[in-house]
Amino acid sequence: MQKEKSWFGKLVENYGLPRMIITLFLLLLLVLCPFVGADLPTQISNIIARFSWNGILVLAMVPMVHSGCGLNFGLPLGIISGLLGATLSIEFGFTGPLSFLAAIAIATPFALIFGTGYGWLLNRIKGGEMMIATYVGFSSVSLMCMMWLILPYHSPNMVWGLSGKGLRTTITLEGYYNQVLANFLKIKIGNFVIPTGSLLFFALLALCIWAFLHTKTGTAMTAVGSNPVFARAAGINVDRIRLLSVIMSTWLAAIGILVYEQGFGFIQLYMAPFYMALPAVSAILIGGATVNKATILNVIIGTILFQGIVTMTPTVMNNIIHTDMSEVIRIIASNGMILYALTRKTEGSK
Repeated sequence: MQKEKSWFGKLVENYGLPRMIITLFLLLLLVLCPFVGADLPTQISNIIARFSWNGILVLAMVPMVHSGCGLNFGLPLGIISGLLGATLSIEFGFTGPLSFLAAIAIATPFALIFGTGYGWLLNRIKGGEMMIATYVGFSSVSLMCMMWLILPYHSPNMVWGLSGKGLRTTITLEGYYNQVLANFLKIKIGNFVIPTGSLLFFALLALCIWAFLHTKTGTAMTAVGSNPVFARAAGINVDRIRLLSVIMSTWLAAIGILVYEQGFGFIQLYMAPFYMALPAVSAILIGGATVNKATILNVIIGTILFQGIVTMTPTVMNNIIHTDMSEVIRIIASNGMILYALTRKTEGSK
């Protein structure tokens, strides 16, 4: 007779032992904060803030996973759409919160066009989507490294000062949409800060995705990802559904980078989008998603764990060794999480 598992055994089985270990490690770092001289409310605030700024980029993975297109390593294509929206909103003279709305409006057609081309390509190469997506992401970043130098921008806040041509590597958002969401309905109690606007914006998009996946089209998308042969036999246009998922993912990435920028207060061009896909992919895998199944809960858990470890590890280690090695430690922690997530990808898809 098989022995019934304890509540702890069931919890470990449902939540996953690796995620349990990562969660306990994050809790340990938080517990250590007062003992190493780090302010606990500030660190919790940092984790919440980084979750709200990165959550939508991770959410962008969900539609493509549901349709069977796999993890979106072509995320930089959507990010570039957002960067075009951001820079053009400044170029056209929009300021303050209006520049954020203008950036979304301008980025949307770019995301639709790029997403359509990207989706068409993935439909031609079924079975090798993630390899092609990686190529698309890398090549689009390389192309834009040249385009940022030759596109006819003239705003003195963005172009290089001496030549007046080409965009700077980093562009400040001061006077534009810096912290536009983070400061909206912000709650501040001492050193504890909640960026209410950013969290509400993430919640709105997450709710929209959840609602969409429960519509007829969303159900068809899940069916295509689960069994494309059965879906085609049921009369579902598989290519059209896959194309829709790629467009949705590209648009979410465009919006996600705008939210990310407003949180940090600056725009980064050139090679910056190159480094955005792997953390997003890793976060959703750490959250419990697989290459063919992802939920909103996976996005939330994975983003909190990934950003929590990346935020807390340098802080605690710096305070212990009394030496500023935050960037080195952050790179080690983030790359370690990425490596762990990607090596578990095939295991999770069993």
